[in-house]
Amino acid sequence: MKRKKVIAAVSLATVLLGSTTGYAAYTNLVGPKGDGTAVTPHGWTVTPTGDQVTLGDFPMGGVLSPDHRYLIVSNNGQGEQSLQVVDVDSQEVVQTIPYKSPEALYFGVAFSPDGKTVYASAGGNNKIRVYGFENGKLTEQAPILLTNASKTNFYPAGVSVSKDGKSLFVANNLNHSISKIDLASNQIVKTMAVGKHPYATVLSNDGGSLYVSNWGESSISVIDPETLAVKSTIAVGLHPNAIVENPANGTIYVSNSDSDSISVVDPKLGREIKTISLIPNEDGLTGSQPNALSLSADGKTLYVANGGNNDVSVIDLTTGEVKGLIPTAWYPSGIYLDEDKLMVLNGKGLGAGSNREGQYIGNMIKGTMSFIDVPNEKQLKDYTKQVEKNNEVYKPTGFSASEKFPIPRFEGEESPIKHVIYVIKENRTYDQVFGDMEKGNGDPELTIFGEDITPNLHKLSDQFVLLDNFYANAEISAQGHNWSTAAQANDYVEKNWFANYSGRNRGYDFEGGNEAAYPKAGFLWTNAARSGVSFRSYGEFTQYDKNTGKYVATEASLGNNYDPDFPSYNLKISDLTRYDAWEEEFKQYVENENLPQLQIVRLPNDHTLGTKTGELTPQAMVAQNDYALGKLVETVSNSPYWKETAIFVTEDDAQNGWDSVDAHRTTSLVISPYTQTGKVDSTLYDTTSMLRTMEMILGMKPMTQYDASAVPMVNSFTHKPNYKPFKVEEPRYPLDRKNGENAPMAMESEKLDFTGVDHADSDKLNKILWKSAKGDKPYPGKNNNSNK
Repeated sequence: MKRKKVIAAVSLATVLLGSTTGYAAYTNLVGPKGDGTAVTPHGWTVTPTGDQVTLGDFPMGGVLSPDHRYLIVSNNGQGEQSLQVVDVDSQEVVQTIPYKSPEALYFGVAFSPDGKTVYASAGGNNKIRVYGFENGKLTEQAPILLTNASKTNFYPAGVSVSKDGKSLFVANNLNHSISKIDLASNQIVKTMAVGKHPYATVLSNDGGSLYVSNWGESSISVIDPETLAVKSTIAVGLHPNAIVENPANGTIYVSNSDSDSISVVDPKLGREIKTISLIPNEDGLTGSQPNALSLSADGKTLYVANGGNNDVSVIDLTTGEVKGLIPTAWYPSGIYLDEDKLMVLNGKGLGAGSNREGQYIGNMIKGTMSFIDVPNEKQLKDYTKQVEKNNEVYKPTGFSASEKFPIPRFEGEESPIKHVIYVIKENRTYDQVFGDMEKGNGDPELTIFGEDITPNLHKLSDQFVLLDNFYANAEISAQGHNWSTAAQANDYVEKNWFANYSGRNRGYDFEGGNEAAYPKAGFLWTNAARSGVSFRSYGEFTQYDKNTGKYVATEASLGNNYDPDFPSYNLKISDLTRYDAWEEEFKQYVENENLPQLQIVRLPNDHTLGTKTGELTPQAMVAQNDYALGKLVETVSNSPYWKETAIFVTEDDAQNGWDSVDAHRTTSLVISPYTQTGKVDSTLYDTTSMLRTMEMILGMKPMTQYDASAVPMVNSFTHKPNYKPFKVEEPRYPLDRKNGENAPMAMESEKLDFTGVDHADSDKLNKILWKSAKGDKPYPGKNNNSNK
């Protein structure tokens, strides 16, 4: 079956609101609701069916006990990781074993055949945790250490135990290998290379083959369990993760997270024999992100957890068709079947909500578990309708304005806007900056970078349009720069940033140079190239090359369409230096009348360096960032290109701050003669709304399900342009002011690592920023201490 198309890709019906067109009444607020539902930053509703149990920080893996009485859950989020025992009958968490960084867990969990021992991958700790298990209780024992002379970072992921209980097979995610461990000696017997970033391991029912999914490419490896030799490598879809074997006939099913498909593999033939699509619409756009599988006992029904669509696909294996959909909470990440009961792990549960109490978005979202009765045919139809309702966009009705509107309604229709400049900044919430704007929905008590620090942001939002209901789709920058440029963060990114952000021995490989993090449709510049749109990148997906002294692309798809003199992420380089590099090229484009249609400009310094002694104060860095943006807008608005340009500004995420509505709400701007209205637009927009609007203006197709279904920012625009240029506001805070030795929490700042994207402990940085701005005023929240 196909899911109902949520929004036409080539046509938009719009309603006349005064002199503008728009989406009427789409002003929901993001976050959990009192009735057990929630609204995601994308504006989709989650209505998890069944009974719900709260789990830990991002449940990623799990295993049913052999007697099906207990489910062991591995929570692998940024904060406190844990192994939890869930009693299936009582539907209660009966035990939690917590691990604080640098102690870790990661995805893989397996039982011994007799059900008396549990093995759990410890990711960056390079060990397998071992537990005795009796009467629903885990007792931790000595671990199995994964070590060699080279001190390899194996990073164990999926694990499987041999049928005789004598061997353990481990997928080494960062070593691109599989290891066999003798459980009598707890020593590695052999390690064999497989594909890139192996994820899951499944031992065949006859014990004759071990299947390994190669998450970083498009294949699975078939291993001889005795010798560990690779018997074959089978091509499947892009970025496979979960694997399950049909007990009825031995057929293998593989979920492909970036192809949105299930590969049906015949192990005797050694190849894929069929592909089952999980793409909801006929447009072929991906984003469902399947990542977990479970089979009915009779082998006739396959259940698939779709992390990107917040649902479970129910597949009739006799026909190979999706029979229906079951609504879950946000980002289902695991699925298990006990007779007539489905158990679904939901990585992001009901989302964040307000973090005005000082919570850090990276670890405030709690996972959940849904206990769902296997639905009959009628229930499944009702569930499917609910999923379609959850994932649709409120469609406006009526007719567009009679005059030419800057956002085209139909494919092939031209916009009076010919050039788009897309500015990506770093990590601020709405209330942190705009909480002091009287005409918006803000809380001034949470504002630390108000008008005195950000006079240009305030003037721009007042002169053009104030967006007080705009959300970042990401929690942090690893996802954020993918959402901001690709309209999604794929399964690899969603599941691996946690360890990097919590000091659990995993590198930052999320912005180019890693095939595993590459989405199927590529990035905004890839889309531009496909669409014949000229583009130029300034600092996005680039890095410094010490051999040449220039900046080079980290993503080959950029080609040469980037400025080698524009600094990439380095907080010690002023955003005014970045502005100067951009301006130099802009003046040449004006002189030569060849301005690219799309420019992507990275201005990261509102991230700040905390209160580290000798570095610029947080206020100076944010003020510098504000001034650079103001100068950029002033330059464009006084150029010949102003009449046909729109400047879109957003943060890649909102992790470094607090917000009274939801921790994802952020500061965003859209600046153009066609948005110079001075109004407040409270339409629910997200990162992908901004991307979709730029795509429509430039005649580009959407990249994923998310920008295809996003609400375009039509309510921010008018068909009556105001060509008045913008006059930059001079800084009101000294841009050269530095932190002294007695700066608030200077010692804590000294310990933070600011050398790379979000290397610094963001929770600690939030407390430092509050202290630097608010002094002795208590940090938000009853249980928070600003000096801890």
